[in-house]
Amino acid sequence: MSKHQRDLFNGLVRIHVLVHAAQEPLFGLAMMEELKHHGYRIGPGTLYPLLHGMERNGLLISELKNVGGRRRRVYKLTKTGRKALEQAREKVDELHEELHEEHPRKLAAE
Repeated sequence: MSKHQRDLFNGLVRIHVLVHAAQEPLFGLAMMEELKHHGYRIGPGTLYPLLHGMERNGLLISELKNVGGRRRRVYKLTKTGRKALEQAREKVDELHEELHEEHPRKLAAE
């Protein structure tokens, strides 16, 4: 994936993380698999810094848990993260409509 694609899709990946964290606590490997299902090829060197940044920004909170005999960092959505997801949902819906308009609104006078 090129840097331009990565920059463009980074926000979408964050929204995916928020969506799944709103449903249940998540951990990195499971999130990588889910993103792969949607066509994103993201490795741990990209995903974990993204998750840590989302935690620093107050969108997620994490804790270490024993899962199947292994220690895993599990991420949960915060109230701030839930509010961000609601706002993102509105913006994505708006963008979806614009992407599928036959004649999007013109920006400049001719």
